[in-house]
Amino acid sequence: MDNQFDLTWQGEMAFRAEPPSGNGFTMDAYADSGGQNLGPTPLEAFLSSVAACTAMDVISILKKKQQKVSGYQVRVEWERGPEGEYPRPVTAIRLTHIVTGEAIDPAAVQRAIELSDEKYCAVAATLRISPPIKTGFEIVAPVA
Repeated sequence: MDNQFDLTWQGEMAFRAEPPSGNGFTMDAYADSGGQNLGPTPLEAFLSSVAACTAMDVISILKKKQQKVSGYQVRVEWERGPEGEYPRPVTAIRLTHIVTGEAIDPAAVQRAIELSDEKYCAVAATLRISPPIKTGFEIVAPVA
């Protein structure tokens, strides 16, 4: 594989990601699942990644189109498999782009979203191709 980073156990259910950007972050579970709520859950981080990827594209495109955006958010909605059945994969994701600004052109917003969906957003593109996930393991003896 060409790229890699490590995810390190922080105790209980918390794990720290140290991606190549150097901008590490902690993910954790809810308290009722043994976590300490030290960061987003992995599912929250995953869904946030989809939204952030497209949002960065859209805001960049709108700036290039000289749209006067004063506020922007993406509402993330999702559906999962039935409670109690595992794994509970996300079965649907809906992103609603909410753009605030003066004289915003709806066609510019629509085109920016289309370009992100069809051309730029690596996270959405990855989900669409559903790459294989391979797993393995190593066992390391503790250093005395």
